[in-house]
Amino acid sequence: MVDFENLQNYQENNRIEAKQALGGLPESIWETYSAFANADGGILLLGVEELPDKSLHALDLLDPQWLLEDFWAILTDPKQVSANILQPEDVQIHEVQGKHIIAITVPKAAAGQRPVYIGSDCYRGSYRRSGEGDYRCTREEVDAMLAEQKAARS
Repeated sequence: MVDFENLQNYQENNRIEAKQALGGLPESIWETYSAFANADGGILLLGVEELPDKSLHALDLLDPQWLLEDFWAILTDPKQVSANILQPEDVQIHEVQGKHIIAITVPKAAAGQRPVYIGSDCYRGSYRRSGEGDYRCTREEVDAMLAEQKAARS
């Protein structure tokens, strides 16, 4: 869990990703959602920037409620995201030093739900997390998740 009052003590890593999101939801949010869900989970922070020294800094989202509505609308559209693995309590608005940010806690998807992917093609839309980055899964990685999915449903 992140101590939001000490946000500057954190850095992006395999479990934390910061997105400025000042102009709306960034497209890359979905790659990170997929990557966290297909790996060990993580926290997406919207309204947060990474400074040159790698520390995180709250910006202040102008209308966080509007961003949340947009987020949920896309997340629950099966044409855009294969699975919604979030509960309402996983998505929260926080005030950090008078600035509003959104924290989205993405759990690791159950074996029967992986791969979690964006779009309609699991081979093109499945991502994994490595360090600070999201990377498209290889065909072999997707096949392994599909085999786990099949075994979990048996």
